[in-house]
Amino acid sequence: MPSHALKRSTLLALCACVLVAQSMVAAINLLIPELGSSSLHPSHTEILWTVDAYVIAFAGLLIPAGALGDRYGRKAALLAGLALFAAGAATSALAPGPAVLIAGRGLSGAGAALITPATMSILVHLSAPEHRARVMASWTLAIGVGGALGNLGGGLVGQYLSWRVLFAAMVPLAALLAVAVMVTTPRTERSAHSNLDPLGTLLLTAGLVAVLFGIIEGPAYGWSSPRILGSFAAGALLVTLFTVHALRSPRPLFDPRVFASARLRAATLGTATGFFGLFSLFFVNSQYLQGVKGFGPAVTGVAIMPVTVGMALVPRFAARWANRPRPVVGAGLALIGLGLLGVSTADAGTPYGMYVVWLLVISAGTGLSMPALTLGVVSSLPPHQAGLGSGLATTARETGAALGVAVTGTILAAHSDLTDGMGPALRTVALLVLAATALVIVEYGGRTRSRTAASGRDRVLSGSAGSGRG
Repeated sequence: MPSHALKRSTLLALCACVLVAQSMVAAINLLIPELGSSSLHPSHTEILWTVDAYVIAFAGLLIPAGALGDRYGRKAALLAGLALFAAGAATSALAPGPAVLIAGRGLSGAGAALITPATMSILVHLSAPEHRARVMASWTLAIGVGGALGNLGGGLVGQYLSWRVLFAAMVPLAALLAVAVMVTTPRTERSAHSNLDPLGTLLLTAGLVAVLFGIIEGPAYGWSSPRILGSFAAGALLVTLFTVHALRSPRPLFDPRVFASARLRAATLGTATGFFGLFSLFFVNSQYLQGVKGFGPAVTGVAIMPVTVGMALVPRFAARWANRPRPVVGAGLALIGLGLLGVSTADAGTPYGMYVVWLLVISAGTGLSMPALTLGVVSSLPPHQAGLGSGLATTARETGAALGVAVTGTILAAHSDLTDGMGPALRTVALLVLAATALVIVEYGGRTRSRTAASGRDRVLSGSAGSGRG
């Protein structure tokens, strides 16, 4: 399939898939009160796992899921992901108890891990190089809109319907998306050079899951508790073992030496930084608008929607400077940090219109930086590893999001109420975002291997990547 073969119908179908997968990260947060009072009678820990199981499975499996699509077929991986996503949603909708609900959430998260890198990888293979920045902007917009629509859908369901309705609705929606993918999306060439590396996959996945568990559960158990310290220690050990294994293996899942590229390091850090700030906002938003401003769940879901405006409009302008990622990324991440500083001043007397201004600043920063960062990660790897590159980018995104929630939640817990803690929490996050932005800018200016040598190597690898279809 030639690189210029991307059709609008294919782009829309693939963006819809990733939008739905991302929406289920956020939607559950506004259903927590209803879940807590439901007939399932979940404990506090079970509610946390209902929220976290999806994120842990999603983020922990992204890298091997991306490699799986590269090796055995990206369209097939996408369809399998939609099937798993639907099966998990059906399991959650019919759950007789908390354990089954949690298992369903984890199954849906595994499906999302197949969906997300497969969609990006297909888009990279079907889009011409000169259009790739705009295509990545559309894909990134779908991620952002998915988060906002998840808040909206969760709020509407939480106020007017049963929580089971949200999960049940995902089943026919996933089936509809699968039909759209089958009709609109061509198969792309499979890569004989992409490896699943069972031992490496096990080590890396277990390591990421351990680290994510520590990040997500740190505020609940305490950062110095044996459970959390043990989780971080296990994660560090497993990732180290993966690195040693990958450096010695003739066919690793991926070569850790790819991070010798300053551009890849900068793009990965920048992606994590942007979502660190964005999900810190999402975490306090519903609590602020409901607990401080007195909005209902449905209105709260609507009130966050201005955050999609900049994500939709700004990438059209940012695409013009796609060949100058350093100032684009730096300016975008700085706007996210400055917008968070603005939101940190909000209190009970702040007019909603002023709150929206800061949402628009954060939205513009996200729309400016994220397409360039996403493209930066993917383009740092050879084309036949586009799925793996997408997995790396999305792992950075979800890890940053989990850190944003964890840091914000920890600081809020140290204060008497949200009104007292929201300002210090968001100011801390904003300063961390701005500090990381400076590092990203420095890294983008760092030396890396020559572009000519890289493109030459990539052409050789792409030419020998195999001619299978999937």
